[in-house]
Amino acid sequence: MAKNNEYIELPWTMNSSSGDDEAPKDPRTGGEDFTQQFTENDFEVTPPAQRVQFILGEDVDDGTHVSHPLFSEMGMLVKEGDEIEWKETARWIKFEEDVEEGGNRWSKPHVATLSLHSLFELRRLLVNGSVMLDMEAHNLEVMADLVCDHMVSAGTLPPGVKDKVKDALLRRHRHQHEYAKKTRLPIIRSLADMRNHSSSKIEEHSGNTLGATTPISLTASEPGPPGSNGNPSLSTAASGMGRFLTVPSGKPSNRTLEDMVKSPSNQSMARPGSGSELSEQQHKGNTHFMRKIPPGAEASNILVGEVDFLERTLSCFIRLSQAVVLGDLTEVPVPTRFVFILLGPPGSQSNFHEIGRAMATLMSDEIFHEVAYRARKRDHLLSGVDEFLDAVTVLPPGEWDPTIRIEPPAAIPSQEVRKRPPELPKEEVDEEEEEARLREENGLSRTGRLFGGLINDIKRKAPWYLSDYKDSLSMQCVASWIFLYFACLSPIITFGGLLAEATGKHMAAMESLVSGFVCGMGYGFFSGQPLTILGSTGPVLVFESIIYEFCLKMGWEYMTFRFWIGMWVAGICIVLTAIDASALVCYITRFTEENFATLIAFIFIYKAIENVMVIGKNFPVNQGIYDCVCTPPIGSNASVIEYAKYNWDYCESYNGTLVGGDCGSPPTENVFLMSVVLCAGTFLISTVLKEFKNALFFPSIVRQYISDFSVLIAIFAMSFFDYSLGVPTQKLEVPNELKPTLSTRGWLIPPFSEKNPWWSPIIAVFPALLGTILIFMDQQITAVIVNRKENKLKKGCGYHLDLFILSILIAICSVMGLPWFVAATVLSINHVNSLKLESECSAPGEKPQFLGVREQRVTHILIFLTIGGSVLLTPLLRHIPMPVLFGVFLYMGVASLKGLQFFDRILIMFMPAKYQPDYMFLRQVPIKRVHLFTIIQLACLIILWLIKSFSQTSILFPLMLVVMIGIRKALDLVFTRRELKILDDIMPEMTKRAAADDLHKLDAEVGLLARIFPWGKGSRGRVVTKPPGLDGGLAGSGGAGSAGGAVLISCSTSNANEKEFEAQSSLLKK
Repeated sequence: MAKNNEYIELPWTMNSSSGDDEAPKDPRTGGEDFTQQFTENDFEVTPPAQRVQFILGEDVDDGTHVSHPLFSEMGMLVKEGDEIEWKETARWIKFEEDVEEGGNRWSKPHVATLSLHSLFELRRLLVNGSVMLDMEAHNLEVMADLVCDHMVSAGTLPPGVKDKVKDALLRRHRHQHEYAKKTRLPIIRSLADMRNHSSSKIEEHSGNTLGATTPISLTASEPGPPGSNGNPSLSTAASGMGRFLTVPSGKPSNRTLEDMVKSPSNQSMARPGSGSELSEQQHKGNTHFMRKIPPGAEASNILVGEVDFLERTLSCFIRLSQAVVLGDLTEVPVPTRFVFILLGPPGSQSNFHEIGRAMATLMSDEIFHEVAYRARKRDHLLSGVDEFLDAVTVLPPGEWDPTIRIEPPAAIPSQEVRKRPPELPKEEVDEEEEEARLREENGLSRTGRLFGGLINDIKRKAPWYLSDYKDSLSMQCVASWIFLYFACLSPIITFGGLLAEATGKHMAAMESLVSGFVCGMGYGFFSGQPLTILGSTGPVLVFESIIYEFCLKMGWEYMTFRFWIGMWVAGICIVLTAIDASALVCYITRFTEENFATLIAFIFIYKAIENVMVIGKNFPVNQGIYDCVCTPPIGSNASVIEYAKYNWDYCESYNGTLVGGDCGSPPTENVFLMSVVLCAGTFLISTVLKEFKNALFFPSIVRQYISDFSVLIAIFAMSFFDYSLGVPTQKLEVPNELKPTLSTRGWLIPPFSEKNPWWSPIIAVFPALLGTILIFMDQQITAVIVNRKENKLKKGCGYHLDLFILSILIAICSVMGLPWFVAATVLSINHVNSLKLESECSAPGEKPQFLGVREQRVTHILIFLTIGGSVLLTPLLRHIPMPVLFGVFLYMGVASLKGLQFFDRILIMFMPAKYQPDYMFLRQVPIKRVHLFTIIQLACLIILWLIKSFSQTSILFPLMLVVMIGIRKALDLVFTRRELKILDDIMPEMTKRAAADDLHKLDAEVGLLARIFPWGKGSRGRVVTKPPGLDGGLAGSGGAGSAGGAVLISCSTSNANEKEFEAQSSLLKK
């Protein structure tokens, strides 16, 4: 075995075909020969990758060579009881599934592992065996006739065994799902049936000798084979079938008419439009598995077996000119396009099985199966095999277990690199021009005219407005609505309680509910990014408390002064919209946004735990003796001891009387422990059920629903648990009347007051400036997080439109005396996460891929519509324990940390190097530089936390976010531009990985340039050998029948750089 990064010469040279690969035509259908004209020169000496690119680059002049998705099925010729038939042993859509020996079931889908010897043998068979392209055949019997005639004319099949080969090809095909149905028959038979069966066996044994065969013919009185339809030619041809075939076996066999189970494959029909029009009388396919087949798919059938009448191996690769449904040849009613036949003498079954697996794996390869559709001669198929061998990776036999089944990868790399010729190095793209183009696409560039950005946002979002409602027709939106309703309701009510303390009850829970309804509905209908959830934030609460204390000290009317501050804030925000100030958002990089998002997530986690601990202070576990005893009723003969056993809540139901100083309230020593259980239980149930979509239980649709409704299930489960135990935990308190908290104020705030001087509206501009910075930074940082490229949003951004709508809502809230709502970071992140879309896995073993987010407005509208109606739901909501909602807070905080690179880098600091995940930034930046960047970012996070924690400095929090942008700019002096681009970029991981691979490839190509430009080099196929650690670990367990030592596994995304440049040099010479 060669060392790492060395090349091995393949043990063959390219041989041109001298035989005729054109399939004979069915004399009943006629047809002209398919011309084979090529334009490539020196086809045999060019590298395999370049030959394949020539083949795939040719124009398809008709519809017969357009590739379709392929379903491959392998059958082996076996003897089941007294019947000789083709038994399905494996199948492929993207990954291999094998029939478990003795298990009567399919294995888990896995990556096919092939022995190197089987691929060499398959290539030898394609060189020396029969290749029949564009065969004109509409049923299996015609195909068998054409194959046998071709082999006889080529001299590979003796004429004397032609009928036996045809008989073997027309055997019945039994599939795995038919065996499953067979096992459902009654196991116990009557004694008479058993006695008759035994006697018939004895007679059969006595009337035959070992290896004898009895000729059988069909008379005119006997019915013809299925599908003959009275056709004399078909009946005559079929009458000789089944007379000669024997499969090597240790037992004597005598073929009777009942044993000769003919295949209904000659009942074939022309290909239907969808492959599903085959009648049930002709072939009962596996309809359940049919759902896994991609639409428009065609079939590739591999038939391998050993028979005792052949002395040499026969093989034939067939491509039909038109795909047709060949009866029961395939497990599902899919039209067949390719057939590979391999028959040989006894003793080669295991080798044939491995060669058949190699053929099926080749057909499931994206590149080879396109070559098979486009091939016009044998050399094209051989080029496809050579290119496949160039792209595989060899594992040394002593360094891994060949019986391991490799789990399908989470993401399959694109194979487009193998299809296209190597490109010349591209000119360097100006990074500044590229960034300017991206900013302009996202509406983050200055237009130079008033409200230019707002107008562009409206133009960008208007075409999507109707689809924002149509795209909400999904149960996923229902789950997101209910989850976010409870997630938003609890902080609104909690914030209302804190606001009542901070503002002297001028604004409380009722005002917060009304503000949520007004702002949520307005933002949901008219905003540019309705995925952003509005909510109350801590900095806004601090700002309100400072303004209230100032008015209290000055003796001013708080609500009137706040009215003017709100008007100034709204006006300034409109001015910022007019001058396209949202374009400054481009300076908010990952450094700033992840600092902010991590801080808010930590606040959610901290507050959830803190609220539970407050319950522990209010209701301690050790409270001393509970002074309350249940006594028997007056006049009762029962003793006091009998009634003392009854608890506080059961005493009255037994007509007892409570006596003691603490009888006015129930015992509370269990409240804290119950609160801990409720909070932890809600968090754990939500977390576990959210990941249930990847579990191994239940159908996928059930798992998806459980995952979508995970938080709702947790809330109801823990609320019922609390209700069943009867512990008096704290419950959610919701106002039950729609009226202001203070009776002295109304729903409209007067703009002037006798207590406030005439110049108070003018000086209100100064606190309004601070409030504008706070609202602008809160809103835009959250919008940047929602609009990340990682979320794959397709409907565009709307920073200017969002700010304009928010300014109008602030003005409305100021007039009505309602709290100001801005974008809530954690709620918005969870809203996006609850609406993520993944691909529906059709092929077995295929992992779901992230497609994007269900972008729509309905969930936002319904969330705040329900919040507005919460007053009507008070009787139900008052049964929800507050610790359950604290558990939801904890879940949201932890869930919002997922996917933050900053948090991942913090965890990496505590991991040994060998356990660190394979993140993109670890590949390209030294670990010490990564840790330095993380420490600086962590220090900024700690500073933000300290400023937020003290009331004297918390008002400076929005200004510190601006300072964060300055700190990020200063990092240009510490880190290189390349390091900052990798560590502080919002580009998705997969995109960065592909770009990095292209960059490394370009570097390698430049290094090889001097060695390759001497043009005298020839090129041969090569295989790259690598130890298994370089291609990732091997997962899974079980046994897969893989023979041989070194094993070839999945195709790599690109060929070796040296090979690619040799192909390029050959092109340049021409």
